[in-house]
Amino acid sequence: MVYYTEEGLEQIKKELSLLKSEGRIKVANDLSEAREKGDLSENAEYDAAREAQGLLEAKIASLEKLTVQAKVLNKDEIDLSRVSILCKTRVKNKKTEAISIFMLVSEEEANIKQSKLSINSPMGKGLLGKKVGEIALIATPSGPIELEVLEIGLNL
Repeated sequence: MVYYTEEGLEQIKKELSLLKSEGRIKVANDLSEAREKGDLSENAEYDAAREAQGLLEAKIASLEKLTVQAKVLNKDEIDLSRVSILCKTRVKNKKTEAISIFMLVSEEEANIKQSKLSINSPMGKGLLGKKVGEIALIATPSGPIELEVLEIGLNL
Protein backbone atom coordinates (compact mmCIF):
# COMPACT_ATOMS: atom_id res chain seq x y z
CA MET A 1 0.00 0.00 0.00
CA VAL A 2 1.36 3.41 -0.99
CA TYR A 3 -0.28 6.56 0.37
CA TYR A 4 -0.93 9.58 -1.84
CA THR A 5 -2.51 12.96 -1.73
CA GLU A 6 -5.55 13.30 -3.98
CA GLU A 7 -3.58 15.60 -6.29
CA GLY A 8 -0.65 13.17 -6.48
CA LEU A 9 -2.80 10.20 -7.42
CA GLU A 10 -4.74 12.29 -9.94
CA GLN A 11 -1.44 13.33 -11.57
CA ILE A 12 -0.38 9.69 -11.90
CA LYS A 13 -3.73 8.78 -13.46
CA LYS A 14 -3.44 11.65 -15.96
CA GLU A 15 0.06 10.55 -16.96
CA LEU A 16 -1.13 6.96 -17.35
CA SER A 17 -4.02 8.03 -19.55
CA LEU A 18 -1.72 10.17 -21.70
CA LEU A 19 0.77 7.34 -22.17
CA LYS A 20 -1.99 4.88 -23.08
CA SER A 21 -3.46 7.18 -25.69
CA GLU A 22 -0.96 9.63 -27.20
CA GLY A 23 2.13 7.63 -26.22
CA ARG A 24 0.93 4.42 -27.85
CA ILE A 25 -0.20 6.28 -30.99
CA LYS A 26 3.22 7.91 -31.37
CA VAL A 27 5.05 4.60 -30.92
CA ALA A 28 2.75 2.89 -33.42
CA ASN A 29 3.41 5.66 -35.96
CA ASP A 30 7.18 5.41 -35.39
CA LEU A 31 7.04 1.63 -35.91
CA SER A 32 4.99 2.03 -39.06
CA GLU A 33 7.40 4.59 -40.53
CA ALA A 34 10.38 2.40 -39.71
CA ARG A 35 8.78 -0.68 -41.32
CA GLU A 36 8.29 1.25 -44.56
CA LYS A 37 12.05 1.79 -44.81
CA GLY A 38 12.71 -1.78 -45.84
CA ASP A 39 14.62 -4.73 -44.43
CA LEU A 40 13.83 -4.97 -40.70
CA SER A 41 16.93 -7.03 -39.90
CA GLU A 42 19.21 -4.06 -40.61
CA ASN A 43 16.84 -1.24 -39.73
CA ALA A 44 18.16 0.76 -36.76
CA GLU A 45 15.08 2.99 -36.72
CA TYR A 46 12.84 -0.06 -36.35
CA ASP A 47 14.98 -1.40 -33.50
CA ALA A 48 14.85 1.98 -31.76
CA ALA A 49 11.06 2.19 -32.20
CA ARG A 50 10.64 -1.34 -30.78
CA GLU A 51 12.82 -0.41 -27.80
CA ALA A 52 10.78 2.77 -27.24
CA GLN A 53 7.62 0.66 -27.37
CA GLY A 54 9.01 -1.69 -24.72
CA LEU A 55 9.96 1.22 -22.45
CA LEU A 56 6.52 2.80 -22.89
CA GLU A 57 4.73 -0.44 -22.02
CA ALA A 58 6.97 -0.93 -18.97
CA LYS A 59 6.15 2.60 -17.78
CA ILE A 60 2.42 1.98 -18.32
CA ALA A 61 2.60 -1.29 -16.36
CA SER A 62 4.47 0.46 -13.55
CA LEU A 63 1.91 3.26 -13.30
CA GLU A 64 -0.99 0.79 -13.44
CA LYS A 65 0.57 -1.13 -10.54
CA LEU A 66 0.96 2.14 -8.59
CA THR A 67 -2.69 3.08 -9.08
CA VAL A 68 -3.82 -0.37 -7.88
CA GLN A 69 -1.64 -0.14 -4.76
CA ALA A 70 -2.44 3.52 -4.10
CA LYS A 71 -4.53 4.68 -1.20
CA VAL A 72 -5.66 8.24 -0.68
CA LEU A 73 -5.76 9.06 3.00
CA ASN A 74 -8.73 10.98 4.29
CA LYS A 75 -7.81 13.88 6.54
CA ASP A 76 -9.67 12.10 9.37
CA GLU A 77 -7.26 9.13 9.10
CA ILE A 78 -4.09 11.18 9.63
CA ASP A 79 -2.59 10.96 13.12
CA LEU A 80 -1.65 14.52 14.08
CA SER A 81 -0.10 13.56 17.42
CA ARG A 82 3.10 12.53 15.61
CA VAL A 83 4.79 13.41 12.33
CA SER A 84 3.28 11.03 9.79
CA ILE A 85 2.74 10.74 6.08
CA LEU A 86 0.64 13.53 4.50
CA CYS A 87 0.68 15.82 7.52
CA LYS A 88 2.51 19.13 7.51
CA THR A 89 5.22 19.76 10.04
CA ARG A 90 6.70 23.08 11.13
CA VAL A 91 10.32 22.59 12.23
CA LYS A 92 13.12 24.81 13.49
CA ASN A 93 16.76 24.21 12.65
CA LYS A 94 18.43 24.40 16.06
CA LYS A 95 21.69 25.75 14.62
CA THR A 96 20.41 28.40 12.19
CA GLU A 97 17.05 29.09 13.88
CA ALA A 98 15.45 28.83 10.39
CA ILE A 99 11.83 27.68 10.41
CA SER A 100 10.48 25.46 7.62
CA ILE A 101 7.30 23.57 6.85
CA PHE A 102 7.47 20.12 5.26
CA MET A 103 4.94 17.52 4.21
CA LEU A 104 5.97 13.87 4.21
CA VAL A 105 4.78 12.06 1.08
CA SER A 106 5.49 8.90 -0.93
CA GLU A 107 8.66 8.82 -3.02
CA GLU A 108 6.70 9.38 -6.23
CA GLU A 109 5.20 12.64 -4.92
CA ALA A 110 8.38 14.07 -3.38
CA ASN A 111 9.21 17.57 -4.63
CA ILE A 112 11.60 19.70 -2.59
CA LYS A 113 10.45 22.90 -4.35
CA GLN A 114 6.97 22.26 -2.93
CA SER A 115 8.44 21.25 0.46
CA LYS A 116 7.23 17.68 -0.05
CA LEU A 117 9.76 15.23 1.41
CA SER A 118 9.87 11.52 0.71
CA ILE A 119 9.25 9.42 3.81
CA ASN A 120 12.27 7.40 2.64
CA SER A 121 14.64 10.39 2.54
CA PRO A 122 17.03 10.93 5.46
CA MET A 123 15.01 13.95 6.62
CA GLY A 124 11.72 12.11 6.20
CA LYS A 125 12.98 9.13 8.17
CA GLY A 126 14.33 11.41 10.88
CA LEU A 127 11.07 13.32 11.30
CA LEU A 128 8.69 10.36 11.01
CA GLY A 129 7.07 9.54 14.35
CA LYS A 130 8.37 12.61 16.21
CA LYS A 131 6.02 14.57 18.50
CA VAL A 132 5.83 18.32 19.03
CA GLY A 133 8.84 19.42 21.07
CA GLU A 134 11.02 16.48 20.06
CA ILE A 135 14.31 16.88 18.21
CA ALA A 136 15.05 14.96 15.02
CA LEU A 137 18.74 14.35 14.40
CA ILE A 138 19.28 14.16 10.63
CA ALA A 139 22.55 12.85 9.18
CA THR A 140 23.61 14.86 6.11
CA PRO A 141 26.81 14.90 4.02
CA SER A 142 27.72 18.26 5.59
CA GLY A 143 27.13 17.00 9.12
CA PRO A 144 24.18 16.36 11.44
CA ILE A 145 21.21 18.72 11.55
CA GLU A 146 18.94 19.06 14.57
CA LEU A 147 15.32 19.90 13.76
CA GLU A 148 12.87 20.68 16.53
CA VAL A 149 9.24 19.82 15.75
CA LEU A 150 7.21 22.94 16.50
CA GLU A 151 3.79 22.07 15.08
CA ILE A 152 1.99 19.25 13.28
CA GLY A 153 -1.17 19.86 11.28
CA LEU A 154 -2.97 19.65 7.97
CA ASN A 155 -3.02 23.34 7.00
CA LEU A 156 0.13 25.02 8.24
